[in-house]
Amino acid sequence: MRLNPPSIFVFLISVLLAALALVSKFGAIGINVPRYLPHQEYWLAMVAYMVLMVGNLVRGL
Repeated sequence: MRLNPPSIFVFLISVLLAALALVSKFGAIGINVPRYLPHQEYWLAMVAYMVLMVGNLVRGL
């Protein structure tokens, strides 16, 4: 299996989701992030890594 570098767009989406997971967990900004799911920060981090994984596996994405 050959891995490809993700595009900048996919990488930025992944970083944005990971940052949102951190803000949701620690409340670093001081605003209340609405909680829609139990363990929301875990699922946001998992989605961020899945987006990055798909960006590495699929050519041209």
